[in-house]
Amino acid sequence: MQPIFEKTFHAGEKWSALVSRGKILRFTALADGANTAVMAYNAADLTERYNMPDTLKAQHTAFLTKGNILMSDNGRAMASVVWDSTGWIDTISGLTDKKFTDAKYGVTTYQKNSNDYYRNGYDNFIVELVRNGLSARDIMPNLNLFSKISCDEEGNMLYAKGHGKKDGVIMLRTEMDVLLIMSNTPNPLDERDKYPSVPVRLEIYKAAPLDITDICINSRPENKRAFDNTWKYYALKDN
Repeated sequence: MQPIFEKTFHAGEKWSALVSRGKILRFTALADGANTAVMAYNAADLTERYNMPDTLKAQHTAFLTKGNILMSDNGRAMASVVWDSTGWIDTISGLTDKKFTDAKYGVTTYQKNSNDYYRNGYDNFIVELVRNGLSARDIMPNLNLFSKISCDEEGNMLYAKGHGKKDGVIMLRTEMDVLLIMSNTPNPLDERDKYPSVPVRLEIYKAAPLDITDICINSRPENKRAFDNTWKYYALKDN
């Protein structure tokens, strides 16, 4: 099957787009050590967005993988994880910012380094949010694809070195029309002291019709309720 859209994101690239429901977003790491920050908003009502606390609490987890869903702050299913070769999608470590990036990797500027300056996740998100009528106040905890962050008994956050492998694949299915924000920038806890340059390919396909036996619907009762909320939302919009 040919994708309806494809794009390769190189180090530091950002992107946003409106993606309608019923699409498969296939992310592929093209080298070891990838990290792509992702955030989703309801395309028809940008005040509704992926809610990390509700998503994790409802599914009794601290990370996402196949069978999990992204819940909105209105209790709806926004997207589903239909495939994850990595087994762990980070939900808790957030984004890099300019101060952190300058301190860790060295100070770079567009004026001095042209397009080779080191981008950071926070500024990338701000640019894409503003392009879509939002602002810094609309930044929420994001997903970090291809990264694994765990916690020890004292609550310290631990970066899993070597987790994200070349050719790793994560596939999300959109359950709502979403505004997708992406930043291909390092995970804040990445231990490498050289700015990572790991490309990630995105391919978008039309999803197969939803099967009521789908694992994402049935992995937890809370998931089924979130899907019901989404279906009712569109029943009112579409009729």
